[in-house]
Amino acid sequence: MSDNQSWNSSGSEEDLEPREEPGHPVGIAEFSGVLSKWTNYIHGWQDRWVVLKNNTLSYYKSQDETEYGCRGSLCLSKAVITPHEFDECRLDISVNDSVWYLRAQDPEHRHQWIDSIELHRADSGYGSESSLRRHGSMLSLTSATSGYSATSTSSFKKGHSLREKLAEMETFRDILCRQVDTLQKYFDSCADAVSKDELQRDKIVEDDEDDFPNTRTDGEFLHNNNGSKEKLFQSLSPKGINGIDFKGEAITFKATTAGILATLSHCIDLMVKREDSWQKRLDKEMEKRRRIEEGYKSALTELKKKSHFGGPDYEEGPNSLINEDEFFDAVEAALDRQDKIEEQCQTEKTRIQRSSPVPPGDVYSSTGTHRFSDKVEEMVQSHMTYSLQDVGGDANWQLVVEEGEMKVYRREVEENGIVLDPLKATHSVKGVTGHEVCHYFWDTTYRNDWETTIENFNVVETLSDNAAIVYQTHKRVWPASQRDVLYLSAMRKILANNENDPDTWLVCNFSVDHDGAQPTNRCVRAKINIAMICQTLVSPPEGDKEISRDNILCKITYVANVNPGGWAPASVLRAVAKREYPKFLKRFTSYVQEKTAGKPILF
Repeated sequence: MSDNQSWNSSGSEEDLEPREEPGHPVGIAEFSGVLSKWTNYIHGWQDRWVVLKNNTLSYYKSQDETEYGCRGSLCLSKAVITPHEFDECRLDISVNDSVWYLRAQDPEHRHQWIDSIELHRADSGYGSESSLRRHGSMLSLTSATSGYSATSTSSFKKGHSLREKLAEMETFRDILCRQVDTLQKYFDSCADAVSKDELQRDKIVEDDEDDFPNTRTDGEFLHNNNGSKEKLFQSLSPKGINGIDFKGEAITFKATTAGILATLSHCIDLMVKREDSWQKRLDKEMEKRRRIEEGYKSALTELKKKSHFGGPDYEEGPNSLINEDEFFDAVEAALDRQDKIEEQCQTEKTRIQRSSPVPPGDVYSSTGTHRFSDKVEEMVQSHMTYSLQDVGGDANWQLVVEEGEMKVYRREVEENGIVLDPLKATHSVKGVTGHEVCHYFWDTTYRNDWETTIENFNVVETLSDNAAIVYQTHKRVWPASQRDVLYLSAMRKILANNENDPDTWLVCNFSVDHDGAQPTNRCVRAKINIAMICQTLVSPPEGDKEISRDNILCKITYVANVNPGGWAPASVLRAVAKREYPKFLKRFTSYVQEKTAGKPILF
């Protein structure tokens, strides 16, 4: 183990300083640009100057105001970056309870921002392999052990003791090996000496027993034939054979083995304590991970149920946390913005004068032949029977708006908590005919000129000269979900039974199903049954004058049955309907008067 990788119990600041290594730069260049940020349900999306620097995302009201300080910032170390599922330009950044909703100008810019954010996060070292190198090898270890008991907090010093004891074991091993060699030599010498003595004694016993020598106190000797003495068993000197101090070697051997046993015991104690410490830390980490996983699953389940409060994805529903007052304020603010945009469009641009030939009245006298012919005829007869009935004396209908010739009635109906109030409006408009009003209401060529709530629409299928299937999506009014509608639109002329009665023109729009426009998760599919019924009243001109637009009056009956397809507060839906339907009728009839002014009358 190298020095710079070894554990250091001193905990000096020098070890905690990040080091710059080759291939691991300290920082990367900042990234900035304009992103749209969701502010609140009143102001919606606003352009902001966003700066990504040093693993921190900050935003300013504009690039010119950067010197005055940022309006908010997020540390990206623990941030969660989520590209939106449907909006290819949007990304959401959340840190705990704080969420930023951002939109780039196109998908490519969003991809650049996400890559830059991930690059900064990786460079910061959190969760990366280089974090231990750049933050010091002791940083995570010392911080991890700071909260433990005395046994655990001294674990690094014990690390040193363990290595020292292992070094002692190496020394003892060398000493013990030398001692074993020495003692082995001694034992080998003793074995050789004993073997020689036994051979010599056996030889003497075989000689004449009379010549056996006497034993002396100074040792055991044998007299040979020459009268000389030979020692039979030599007494071992203190130095032993070959000068070996057997007693000293034995004492040293005993001390060495005792030291080895003591050191081994100490090592075992250290390892047991170390194991207990690491086991406790492992148990805590596992428990911490379990709690985090449970929290993550709970948060994920909660997010699937509802979006973050106040965000652009906050869903409508009966369990909505937003109260009805806030819901109404948000809807009203969105509608006001749409009205303001429409006013600006009217003043800043000149409408393109479209001239599409108006088919003769005979074209609309019949339903035509197509697969929905019977359904169209059924709807027409139903509206002619029930929609033209007078509602003045019916207690179920409530008069909610009266402005001049315009009257709007409502009948309160709810089904499974969803508001299905039928609406009926009557109006009289001078200078236009029923044919002209129904023509501009039915012909999709003019739809965007007077309809301000539509985001886009297209004709899915043309059934005949006076019938078509239309798909359209309406602008979202937050916090309500976006709606789309698929309906069949047919225009008819109903001839009067009496020559003194006026002919009736009718446009009916009712929901149908079509393979070319299946429901999607992006919008809530609404169901409609709407009719515009018009009759032209002509007052005789004075003298021999020709009939002019001053002599004609169009009596309009407009009925609407709308199923919004989802829940919203009843008070909000009724208030919006009370506000929007009169505005729609006035806007549309004014448009028809503008388009027909100075043109020949079309009966």
